Amino acid sequence: MPQSTVLVIGSGFAGLSAASFLAKAGYTVMVLEKNAGPGGRAAQLKDQGYVFDRGPSFYWMPEVFDSYFAEFGKKVSDYYQLTRLDPSYRVYWKDGFTDMPADYTALQKVFEELEPGSAAKLDQFLKEAQIKYEVGMGRFVHKPGLSITEFMNWETISGALKLQLLTSISKHIAHHFTHPKLRQLMEFPVLFLGALPQETPALYSLMNYADIKGGTWYPEGGMYAVVDAMYKLAVQLGVTFKFNEAVQSLEIGLSPKGKSIITGAKTATNTFYADVVVSGADYVFTETKLLPPAFRSYSDKYWDTRVMAPSCLLYYVGLSKKLKNPIHHCLFFDEPLSVHGQEIYKDPKWPTTPLFYVSIPSATDTAVAPPGHENLVLLIPIASGLTGDTEELRLQYLDMILARMEHHIGESVRESVVYAKTVAVQDFINEYNSFKGNAYGLANTLWQTALFRPACRSKKLANLFYTGQLTVPGPGVPPSLISGQVVAKQVIGSFPQKS
Repeated sequence: MPQSTVLVIGSGFAGLSAASFLAKAGYTVMVLEKNAGPGGRAAQLKDQGYVFDRGPSFYWMPEVFDSYFAEFGKKVSDYYQLTRLDPSYRVYWKDGFTDMPADYTALQKVFEELEPGSAAKLDQFLKEAQIKYEVGMGRFVHKPGLSITEFMNWETISGALKLQLLTSISKHIAHHFTHPKLRQLMEFPVLFLGALPQETPALYSLMNYADIKGGTWYPEGGMYAVVDAMYKLAVQLGVTFKFNEAVQSLEIGLSPKGKSIITGAKTATNTFYADVVVSGADYVFTETKLLPPAFRSYSDKYWDTRVMAPSCLLYYVGLSKKLKNPIHHCLFFDEPLSVHGQEIYKDPKWPTTPLFYVSIPSATDTAVAPPGHENLVLLIPIASGLTGDTEELRLQYLDMILARMEHHIGESVRESVVYAKTVAVQDFINEYNSFKGNAYGLANTLWQTALFRPACRSKKLANLFYTGQLTVPGPGVPPSLISGQVVAKQVIGSFPQKS
């Protein structure tokens, strides 16, 4: 009998992961990708000698990547080399900056200088965070979240009691630290999760553990080196890729048992048939654009009431000079987070004085910019779904944040800009079919965690599964790798190989 065939829609981290695990299990796997190459939001931009990561830039939780490649008998070093960054990142304030050293003893000194006694409090905080990390990353993220029974055992229940799901990370941090700068330093990692610290469970202090103990790393060649590695591995495993094949609809039929199933995926030029479909495309897009209304698991009202993670204004900038003392990752917290947060989550509008982030990969990797030049990626978090996105507005914000950057680093930047490309809400919609132009998926609030996230299996179609940042376990690169593994296990359990 022939092998079961699986179609995977989308070649982001989750799609690549799902495809590889299914190929390893013996399925015939084909990936349909609307863009010209793999990576999804983590694609690469090459232009005029500059090489930019279009999406994620922080490499955290290295053991998740180690574990991923080990599942296939490989090592990270088979594909790319890692460098631990020191400092991990720099935070600019109104009145100066703070570096986050990679060395823990040095970091304790930084804390102690800001708030006497805080080094010991940091020890205690991280001991608790380590438990959350081990329970959260070891057990909870690998659950498919399809039934409450997954969590009904003593090991899971006792672990959950330690996770502080009903306390906000903001309150948890305030319990340990009083200095406002220390609080912001500790709240920073959860901003990756797409919600304000006041609305993010204290469970996610596990991100502080990942940050401080796990470290911030750089894969030589940028984050796209990870995409390239996963793509090469998938090809080695026999996965077939079809690029420039945007899925336009999913065909519905009946199984021999009379259940509604997907029989194939239609693109502009082809129809691809399969026994199983795994969508790594935007969940809302798959539901509302690829499926007839009768076969959607969630209503329009459901999606409209979800708390979305932010979108962002992204700038890929090339400078015709080298900066005097570039730091790879820089956070500009020189304006109040409370105001910016309100404009993202509570009263959505284009921000007045936004916080922003700057990545300068050429500070670590000279290959990503022409000799004597610098490569900058700048990011401003903004509310999802904003309208009025124009090139003129984007450039106004770029000028604003470059002026603030110049003020803090003490040298000119704007006069050396020789390359600039902008990306914002409408680009996320056009390129990734992103719901409301969000950049990170669903926010990790309590009521959008685990069981409360959109299910990784369709409620209406027996052979349709979902992977990626809108389903379990959540946003971020490591969770996306795990999401692909989780959904692959569901497929294998539900549709064992034909014999």
